[in-house]
Amino acid sequence: MAHSIAPLETLAEWQSFCQQAKLAEVNPKRLRLFPAASLTIDLSGQRYSTALQDAANQLLQARNLHQWQQQLLGGEPVNTTENRAAWHTMLRAPAPIAEVVKERERMNAFIRHADATRRWRHIVHIGIGGSDWGVRLTVNAFGYTKLWRNVRFVANIDGHAIASGTADLNPHDTLIVIASKSFSTAETLLNAQRAIEWLQSAGVSDPYSQIVAITANTEAAQAFGVPNTQIFKLWDWVGGRFSVWSAVSLTTALAVNSDVIAGMHAGAAAMDQHFEEAPWENNAPIQMALAGLINRSIFGYGSLNIAPYDARLSDLVPYLQQLEMESLGKSVDLEGNPVTVPTGPAVWGMPGTDAQHTFFQWLHQGSDGAPVDFIVCQGADHDWLEHHQCLLANCLAQREAMLVGKNYEQALNECLRQGHDPDTAAWLAKHRVHQGGRPNTLIVLPRLSPYTLGALLALYEHKIAVQARIWGINPFDQWGVEYGKNLATGIINEFKNPAQDSHQRHTPDASTQHWIETFKRVGKGA
Repeated sequence: MAHSIAPLETLAEWQSFCQQAKLAEVNPKRLRLFPAASLTIDLSGQRYSTALQDAANQLLQARNLHQWQQQLLGGEPVNTTENRAAWHTMLRAPAPIAEVVKERERMNAFIRHADATRRWRHIVHIGIGGSDWGVRLTVNAFGYTKLWRNVRFVANIDGHAIASGTADLNPHDTLIVIASKSFSTAETLLNAQRAIEWLQSAGVSDPYSQIVAITANTEAAQAFGVPNTQIFKLWDWVGGRFSVWSAVSLTTALAVNSDVIAGMHAGAAAMDQHFEEAPWENNAPIQMALAGLINRSIFGYGSLNIAPYDARLSDLVPYLQQLEMESLGKSVDLEGNPVTVPTGPAVWGMPGTDAQHTFFQWLHQGSDGAPVDFIVCQGADHDWLEHHQCLLANCLAQREAMLVGKNYEQALNECLRQGHDPDTAAWLAKHRVHQGGRPNTLIVLPRLSPYTLGALLALYEHKIAVQARIWGINPFDQWGVEYGKNLATGIINEFKNPAQDSHQRHTPDASTQHWIETFKRVGKGA
């Protein structure tokens, strides 16, 4: 089935864009700021020229970006391989459709009743991937000092996860939240079954009264035993990695405050409006997308480092890892043809200043390096000004070192000033040279609030969508993940039924078959 998108490398506009990108430079003296939904995105550390911007506009026109934006934001089936919309923006729209309003009101009523009756001193949130990372991020970002309710997260299928997730909790005052779009995710359902058994073993007379499900498969949740009044709906047009805007955030609202969700919706909606209305030259997500495209597809950087200079955003990195790598980890275009330029980078990182003592040496002087997204809050929510000034200074200094660098002459003079003899100084200076010109972006939040976090997450969502459009790939499916799940199901069946040898019959994989046979003996005294 054709989807009328030409291979990127065949476009004259792409060839022109590549040519201008190679001619453009990172100019530390040029300031390029993009205000958007209360954020400021500083792209001064990325390649730019007016000729490059002109070429970018022509490329975006060739990819019919404006039309595609309207289709995306209008709920049309842009997820072509599954014939679905990717309409997560509707969940945070100022005037959402009636079914979204209804489900939001149901969730808020549940929260109000729980708060009024002071129920659920503990919450065990069971979900994985998109049903987990966004909730972890928001709970830790806004409940970092104190939570009214104790929240535990259980994602991994490893039995140690559910064991630690329920340890030392009062089962009679614990709410189990099961978040699974399909309600068939193996890790989530197995952990949920253990949680129910934990409630039963503690003498809870009606354990299912302490279960909430968030899913698009309400029938499966009912069959599992969850009361219909405690099932909150997802829609098939909400991808898992975009579900933080949905009832998946019930745990956040219970743990922190329902106003957090409303604030995030407002910030994301403001970024949606900016993305839809701002001219391409001033559009922050589009300009970030273009910079990332240059770094990945033209200059070959294999990864993108995320450096949030805020301890409350420790879970932002894995959240963006899933958002970017599950969306952009594709190698065929919408027509099913191979994409011959590099697509989505590996995403990694950790909060500064911890990162500086872990891998920044590689970023500064490694042979490969990686573009860096520095993220920082201008204002803090604690009383120690010295701490925040040091944090801001470290962020700016690390970025300046990557941007400006240090040449040999500067390093030599530095060594001489430190008292080294000329020969030693000449040798040591070679080790102190910083290349400079390493691409980076600075994203400044006025403060960390639900509004600014919502805007930040939406910024990345739209950046990714634009990159996918230019590459000609579908950022809304994840068939690679599904294949591995299917293989796991077959192996699990062999573990449960040792006489089966279906895997051996169908797979010429000696190593996997060896370990299947070895692991079959686990728990059997071997």
